[in-house]
Amino acid sequence: MIGVVAATAAGRSAAAALEAAWPGEVRSFTGGKASAALREAWGTCDAIVSFLAVGATVRVLAPLLGHKTTDPAVVCVDEGLRHAVAVLGGHHGANLLARRLSGVLGCEPVVTTASDGAGITPLDSYGADLGFTVHNPELLARVGAAVLSGEPVTIEGADGWPLPALPSNVVREHPGASAGILVTDRAEPARSRRDRLVYRPPSLVVGVGSARGVTAAEVGELIDGTLADAGLAPASVRCLATVDVKAGEQGILDAAEARGWEVVTFPADVLARVEVPNPSEVVRAEVGTPSVAEAAALHAARGLGRGAELVAEKRKSAAATAAVARLRPKGRLGLVGIGPGARDLLTPRAEAVLRRSSVVVGLDQYVEQVRDLLRPGTRVMASGLGREEERARAAVEEAESGRAVALIGSGDAGVYAMASPALEFASSGIEVEGVPGITAALAASALLGAPLGHDHAAISLSDLHTPWEVIERRVRAAAEGDFAVCFYNPRSRARDWQLPAALEILSAHRPPDTPVGLVRDASRPGESVTLTTLAEVDPAMADMVTVVVVGSSRSRTVAGRFITPRGYRWA
Repeated sequence: MIGVVAATAAGRSAAAALEAAWPGEVRSFTGGKASAALREAWGTCDAIVSFLAVGATVRVLAPLLGHKTTDPAVVCVDEGLRHAVAVLGGHHGANLLARRLSGVLGCEPVVTTASDGAGITPLDSYGADLGFTVHNPELLARVGAAVLSGEPVTIEGADGWPLPALPSNVVREHPGASAGILVTDRAEPARSRRDRLVYRPPSLVVGVGSARGVTAAEVGELIDGTLADAGLAPASVRCLATVDVKAGEQGILDAAEARGWEVVTFPADVLARVEVPNPSEVVRAEVGTPSVAEAAALHAARGLGRGAELVAEKRKSAAATAAVARLRPKGRLGLVGIGPGARDLLTPRAEAVLRRSSVVVGLDQYVEQVRDLLRPGTRVMASGLGREEERARAAVEEAESGRAVALIGSGDAGVYAMASPALEFASSGIEVEGVPGITAALAASALLGAPLGHDHAAISLSDLHTPWEVIERRVRAAAEGDFAVCFYNPRSRARDWQLPAALEILSAHRPPDTPVGLVRDASRPGESVTLTTLAEVDPAMADMVTVVVVGSSRSRTVAGRFITPRGYRWA
């Protein structure tokens, strides 16, 4: 919940705009005394947008400060809506909230944390979206300062996790390193280096079986002992797994709740198919599977990752069994549409995925458009035209190795771009996130007027991957169906006859004065817009960076704007 505090008419108007843009997320505190409203928002909300001066906001909230990991994030927006300043909790939501505010209010986000100012991944949120927790937060400032200042910092255990990039001074080994980062689910011995920041990944699943009526104390003691004897950290346990007939076993449920773990259950016939080192026919006779603890741990871990291993075999108490499996995390593949070219047409979600990726794959000219958004240390795999399949395979392979990958394409990655070839290669062993982008057709349409206001078709005229006979059949179908048509890849130096042929097909079904728009380099430097008619259009004006839009029989030009009516009565 985002609390919005305002004391002026301008602030209240902005608060109303946020309520409309983010329904269900915003609670307004716009009546009464501003200081009281701030204090109430602090106690009841996860984040605060204050339309008050930074100084006034800080004076009210300073006595309430606890810890940055638990305090609400606070962003201040000035009266003129020029800037959104992250005041408190930058890495814990304020920086992101400031950027979100810019999308609604048009203000400039101002981040105030050193790592964000330098574009470096902040250590206090490193892996947070994966469920990482910091074992020794007192070292965050020390190690973070070393990373930020360029000192050599070692990192161990991060391989295989889809984590964001860290700068080049963070390396696997360095004899002169004074600080380090360790990602591990193993309990650290007392002699562990004191200058190493330790993250606990959610990599473990505890499997539990029990007799009816087992106590929470017995289950908890068995779990704790199993983890301790195996040298595993309880903070890395992701969940507790068991057979579904134990879904209501109160001792198991209470032991899990006491440790803050979710309980997941599986049918006995599913667990019976899991190979384990210690099956029991006695258990099979009782619940229908020869293993509960080992099988449940392995099956749950495999479902959460791209594989699993048993790291603590079954241990028994009088009425319970426990085992622990470690999962291999899935990599992440972001299919990112970066829009038609202008930076303000790149979505905040696309920017966020680019910033949290450690590998970025794309056409060289598209990579250059977003290179300034990439975190220091990001590995870039850029290649030239005509190597789409190679890029798609490379991105999938990197993700299947457990990395965080962004595969970029112009416009929307799913429209004549890289999402389709990548998904043909991708297995279920990776997580895929499609990030929508503003397409060239939409950018061109906005410049022309509203040519896509009713049913329309998008057709690529490139016959490199599709035979011309197929393309021609689709153009005829669009002509006969009276669709407005948007032509991608209309004309190149070696392929100059397809656009005239397509326009001739449409001319047989449309009046000569049907509007035709040609938009070259939409939203990029050198942008040009031409509005003409089907009778007057010159195909030679088009090239591979041009979008050609041809109206339906009902399309019109009104006051110099290309309009296809939605079907309302035409005035």
